[in-house]
Amino acid sequence: MDTDLAKLQQCLTDTVQQHLMPLFNTVSRQYKHDGSVVTIADKLMQQTITDVLQRDFPEIKLLGEEMSASQQAELLTTGEPLWCLDPIDGTSNFASGMPFFSISLALIEHGEVTLGLVYDPVMNECFAAKKGAGAWLNGQSIKAEISGLALSQTLAIIDFKRLPKSLSQRLIDEKPYGSQRSLGSIALELCWLAAGRAQLYLHGRQQIWDYAAAQLIVDEAGAFACTLDNEAVFTRSLTPRSTCAAIDENLFAAWRDYLHVPRCDG
Repeated sequence: MDTDLAKLQQCLTDTVQQHLMPLFNTVSRQYKHDGSVVTIADKLMQQTITDVLQRDFPEIKLLGEEMSASQQAELLTTGEPLWCLDPIDGTSNFASGMPFFSISLALIEHGEVTLGLVYDPVMNECFAAKKGAGAWLNGQSIKAEISGLALSQTLAIIDFKRLPKSLSQRLIDEKPYGSQRSLGSIALELCWLAAGRAQLYLHGRQQIWDYAAAQLIVDEAGAFACTLDNEAVFTRSLTPRSTCAAIDENLFAAWRDYLHVPRCDG
């Protein structure tokens, strides 16, 4: 792993263990206008990580989930390098004491994600990737492998509530996979796919801070992903994006065919 990336990873993990974990399952929840959960821990972590990054990288501004939409939009229109942070991805889990949440940090440069970190402080697992250089889990290289499974044998991570109702109903009625989970942290779910802990993934509406770092990890691990319109998942905008993904090319083709994702190949 790149030395600078390793140092950034260590800084992030130390910060999270020191400031976030003492608050696990001890904070009260509030609700945003869109119904999503926020806690004092989200705001604390955003400010704490912002301060750390500003100290070490004063030339790079940060876009965080807990900023106002107008602040986020202004940062994205500049075209300058930008940190993109989800201070707690899986806040509902965090506030409820369910040990599945993560901190997601991406670096966006020249219209693409060049670095991504997703940290699970409960398992003390840090997934990382650098554009064109690979993906790692706690410093060890991870590479998606051919599963050899049929679609009907797979474990799928699916968020039903943000999919079109007709698609959700078809997935329930037909169950094209072997088994299904919804775990509650987009970034961590995508990383688990990249690490081979599931073979399929589907989500209908993700924000840039949810997926930016994890999507790079998926790409660099050699897994496959696109939107339900067969577009690249990442875009430097606040427009929510869908993601369908699979651990290998054969399953990806079968999954897209089932989902009726249009093909624009060759």
